[in-house]
Amino acid sequence: MDIALLVNITSKTWSLKILALLHSGVPGRQAPLIAATNASRSSFASSLKHLVQLDLLERNPGHGHPLRPEVRLTPKGVIAAAMANKIVAAVPDEETFSVLRRSWVVPVLAVTKLPKRFSSIKSGLGPITDRALSQSLYVLEEQEWLKREIDVSQRSPFPIYHAVNAGRKINQAIDLTL
Repeated sequence: MDIALLVNITSKTWSLKILALLHSGVPGRQAPLIAATNASRSSFASSLKHLVQLDLLERNPGHGHPLRPEVRLTPKGVIAAAMANKIVAAVPDEETFSVLRRSWVVPVLAVTKLPKRFSSIKSGLGPITDRALSQSLYVLEEQEWLKREIDVSQRSPFPIYHAVNAGRKINQAIDLTL
């Protein structure tokens, strides 16, 4: 999976959780999925529609109601769902899972396996703004999923960031080579 697809998947709040639930065997009907995610109907519907547009989910032909269709994983979605399941499993509880629902958190963790500077992280993520990146770095550092160190080996010191603790587990669950 490339970083652009990962950014697209995580741009909707419940996408990772929906993919992980489908991977773990929850039926592709709306009622069981909404109950398992604890999402609002509108937010859930938006995430589901987004996953269909990304070609990770498709309507299950002959199943479901026209207004509440049953969905299933596409071949591309099976790979993404396996990865999403590993990411969600790396988070210990529902309270810390709320951090994963933020737009740029998972992509930032994906590119910080090795220590990197702010500009290197930004170039690895493409369309992220400085503000969005700095807020994500702050949240991850506060959660202790990312470590910030100051590199003083250069003439002007600069911070470097790398994934640690649960952030490291999430980073290892993400396979950007697919």
